Amino acid sequence: MSGVGKGIASSSIALILKARGLKVTALKIDPYINVDAGTMNPTEHGEVFVLNDGDETDQDMGNYERFLDISLTRINYMTTGRVYLDIIRKERNLEYKGKNVEVVPDVPLEVISRIEKATENADADVTVIEIGGTIGEYQNIIFLEAARMMKSKNPEDVAIVMVSYLPMPSKIGEMKTKPTQTAARSLNSVGLQADIILARSTVALDQKRKDKIAVFCNIRPENVVSAPDVDSIYDVPINFEKDKLGENICKVLHLNHKKRITDLSGWANFVEKVRRPRGTVNIAIVGKYFDSGSFVLSDVYISIIEALKFSAFTLGKKPIITYLNSKDFETGKLKLSELKKYGGVLVPGGFGSTGVEGKIKVIEYVRKNNIPYFGICYGMQLAVIEYARNVLHWKDAHTTEINSKTNYPVIDIMQDQKGNVEENKYGATMRLGVYPCVLEKGTIAYKAYGKEEISERHRHRYEVNSKYIEEIEKAGLVFSGVSPDKKLMEIAELPRNIHPFFVGTQFHPEFLARPLSPHPIFTEFVRAAIKAGK
Repeated sequence: MSGVGKGIASSSIALILKARGLKVTALKIDPYINVDAGTMNPTEHGEVFVLNDGDETDQDMGNYERFLDISLTRINYMTTGRVYLDIIRKERNLEYKGKNVEVVPDVPLEVISRIEKATENADADVTVIEIGGTIGEYQNIIFLEAARMMKSKNPEDVAIVMVSYLPMPSKIGEMKTKPTQTAARSLNSVGLQADIILARSTVALDQKRKDKIAVFCNIRPENVVSAPDVDSIYDVPINFEKDKLGENICKVLHLNHKKRITDLSGWANFVEKVRRPRGTVNIAIVGKYFDSGSFVLSDVYISIIEALKFSAFTLGKKPIITYLNSKDFETGKLKLSELKKYGGVLVPGGFGSTGVEGKIKVIEYVRKNNIPYFGICYGMQLAVIEYARNVLHWKDAHTTEINSKTNYPVIDIMQDQKGNVEENKYGATMRLGVYPCVLEKGTIAYKAYGKEEISERHRHRYEVNSKYIEEIEKAGLVFSGVSPDKKLMEIAELPRNIHPFFVGTQFHPEFLARPLSPHPIFTEFVRAAIKAGK
């Protein structure tokens, strides 16, 4: 089933193999027809994770980067739509030299060529590939066929790892292996045999279940790995190693390498901080993409949540993160005074008009009440709008994304984006990927980074309107980070003598936060929230 933890399992396998001295890269395969994740509704699919080269990808790519502490590229991500688009382009360009192009073998061969290119680009010893979806779905059959072809050609070069859930019905109180047996046979039906099974469940597997799975799924008992629920996803690699997963994968792949132990000492030190914090820090995320029927979908902001955790745990605190829907501040369902409970308030990125006035009310309240504030992308733009409305008294100040007729368009579409919007070109057309930013000395931003020039990842179409920058700065808001050509305002902040922490970034710093190297601007925000003492 979906959500069982394939992304974390893949990330953990990659980390374990890296910790054994191997050079590792990772790929995510998504079976949907979309060319990338950029045009999908966040509540439909979760966070869009942006790579250095601007590729808009699935949130699992973020897990790979965080666990491996590397930066991946667009060749590490593929979808059905992307594969077919390239095949059709090649066919139109006569790259198939007039031959009949067929789903099999040409589509799986295109998949294999992408895997080989990603491996070559990274000069990797091992490439970990996650195939999205579930076994038995029509959508991922071409990717399973690619795996079959690779395994058939070089059986010692490919290990098949199946992640399967073992339910434990509460009224029965016994862990059931039959769904895993059925999944293994479904995998067999497409010509694949699992070499290793990661047995997900609420509790650890006992030996009896391992033996049963081994018999009915045709694998050795030691290759059935217990994957119980844990307190933190960062416990998973350490948990896997209790069952010697790294050693067993190396055996399947016939890998002979110098380091024959898994050195996870640095990772274990981080996990120890997660397990033994010295107190807590309360942070509210005020967003609008939380509704998914009757459930709260925090996956939309997963990189932000993880970035907050990395900084908080590094500072010795456990973050208590509360999700507040900005629409509730508009309707009055939530009172602004509720915000006094939190050491810090974060407004993340987003698009459109829904919940915007609620966010602006929140920003005004935290600014006036000295509650540490961190705005990311749209959160920065709305902070500028709030400041223009309530400090400069430009009452209808707004972004042209929402109000094209405002008298004070303090946020406007970027010049190079106007044509895209007019022509309804939305996929992969925003300002995407990594760009440089120059910091002003003596500011919060400069103190956080400790250097004059930084590089951060972007995903936006609108910017602070240059016509109003001088007046806004005269009123006290400082643009402490700008693009090298000084055309794009990258960071806005209030000086510390006016507010303890009021910072907005046009870029998305969360995409570069890692467990062993937390992001400096997040760390400054969390430090301010801790100092607020709530």
